[in-house]
Amino acid sequence: MKIYNKGCTYDKSIKGILFLFLIVAYTGCKKDKPIGMNEEEVVSPTTGTRIEFTLDSIFLYAKQIYLWNDVLPGYSTFKPREKYSNAQSEISAFRNELFDISQFKLNQVTGKPFELSTYNNLPKYSYLQIGRTTDGGNRAGQINGEAVLAKRLIHLDDKVIAYVALGSFPSLSNTKSNLNQVFDEIAIDKPKYLILDLRSNGGGYVETAEYVANLIAPRTLNGKIMYSEQFNPTLQNGRATILRHQPYLDENGKTIMYNGRLATLADVDYTESGNTYKFNKKGNLESIQDVYIIVSTRTASASELLISCLKPYFNVKLIGEKTYGKPVGFFAVNIDQYSVYLSSFLIKNAQGWSDYFNGMEPDLNIIMPDNPILGDPEEPCLKATIALIDRKIQVQPKKSGSVLKQRSNTAPVLVNSMDSIGIIENRLKLKH
Repeated sequence: MKIYNKGCTYDKSIKGILFLFLIVAYTGCKKDKPIGMNEEEVVSPTTGTRIEFTLDSIFLYAKQIYLWNDVLPGYSTFKPREKYSNAQSEISAFRNELFDISQFKLNQVTGKPFELSTYNNLPKYSYLQIGRTTDGGNRAGQINGEAVLAKRLIHLDDKVIAYVALGSFPSLSNTKSNLNQVFDEIAIDKPKYLILDLRSNGGGYVETAEYVANLIAPRTLNGKIMYSEQFNPTLQNGRATILRHQPYLDENGKTIMYNGRLATLADVDYTESGNTYKFNKKGNLESIQDVYIIVSTRTASASELLISCLKPYFNVKLIGEKTYGKPVGFFAVNIDQYSVYLSSFLIKNAQGWSDYFNGMEPDLNIIMPDNPILGDPEEPCLKATIALIDRKIQVQPKKSGSVLKQRSNTAPVLVNSMDSIGIIENRLKLKH
């Protein structure tokens, strides 16, 4: 079941809901008592301008659905109207507010915010964009093209190596047949070694990354945990009442009935048990034992999810540069004319691992070449990976590292969440 976050608009006939309140016009008005808020909690004023209501809404949505909502202050302390109403433009005001919201939660390992970014005060993960999403929060326009950029089989003495370059994870319906064909062709030669080239893969649909994992995994893994999505306690315990104003639509974009009324995102099952996914073998490939993955600072989100899912069950080696580091995912909410993507769930693999906020370190560090010919055995990254499989070079213990070429400037190429596609979950399910 897809999630479509159609949200609420101003409507003369129904006085549409902007947030938790009924709005009569774009400017000041009286509103009903807030829905689902604690009596002692101070909420936003009942009158104001459209921009002021939007500032209120961004913060109050974060208070319920943001992954790290436990550290956010109360409305009267945060004072969104007072802080941001005088920005040069309304989009600047909203983005400045979102950035400040994202900086409260500190990573205890680094002492810095999880969403720290050095790019124009934009959060590392959360983001806001102009335009209301009508496709379930999926940035489909940015997830296009072919998933498979290149493939080949390499015979090295008695070793059979399969190579597949994946550029992104488009919607599964658009790429499933191509993925099936590629991996079925690979299966004929029964390779023991698989090289996945994810150097330019910024992510996409979780469903597609999961499908690739099921194409790689043998049937013996069926029923074993692949990964889980962990939402904050407010969502898990069904207390995110604000989501009553975000309609839940079916795959055709239609509202559906739930317990005698229209379903909303508040009716979704956000429990960890309800969002745990297990292996379910696809295709005919059964022979893979060792997985070598070419990565860079552009490797992010759903591509990192794929790596994480494979680690507990395969001998996985990373070659290239440290990945971006995005173990969180999103679903969009519509506020006025904007789509807001607050980091909303943490991705954990079968071993409960999710700690790659600062990126996954490669086992073998090499410099990414400019304009590589993917699949060419002489291309530096692929050449190094083949040499690693052939044991012509060795991976040293992690503490000392193994470096073919040391990059003098290790600043990430990806500088904010808008540069990558994100971890997009389009299969949220209603509670039973």
